[in-house]
Amino acid sequence: MKIVTSLSFQGQCREAFDFYAKVLGGKITAAYPYGKAPPGMPIAGDKYKDWLMHCWLEVGDQALMGADMDLEWASNIDKPKNGFDVTLHTEDKAEAQRWFDALAADGRIVMPFAETFWSPGFGSLVDKFGIPWMVNVVPSVDWKPSQA
Repeated sequence: MKIVTSLSFQGQCREAFDFYAKVLGGKITAAYPYGKAPPGMPIAGDKYKDWLMHCWLEVGDQALMGADMDLEWASNIDKPKNGFDVTLHTEDKAEAQRWFDALAADGRIVMPFAETFWSPGFGSLVDKFGIPWMVNVVPSVDWKPSQA
């Protein structure tokens, strides 16, 4: 089984997933715009022709899914994302810092990336697309916090 987070946007899905692919070193393996949907789909119109109804980003053995949604279909799409974070874990602190810095660019830092009592590096942010992220360094077995 694989559990995959699906992210919703209002016309920025392609831009966001291109950005995530670059930051995370992944590859978009599917990107289907509404304009290429089979005849008879209920969503049509020039506004939506380039919006993505389905996008899939592979990063190693993990994935993110995404789509563009409008207020008519997702009544809270224009509200801040709440109640979840896309969370990245790595044993490499430099890699975690790079992810954090790239994702935080033009976004909002919630908790600066720094050592915590549970990790050599942790930070949280909301990216420029409104998606909340946490970046965490998985400590080695012998790691101890510097303020222990």
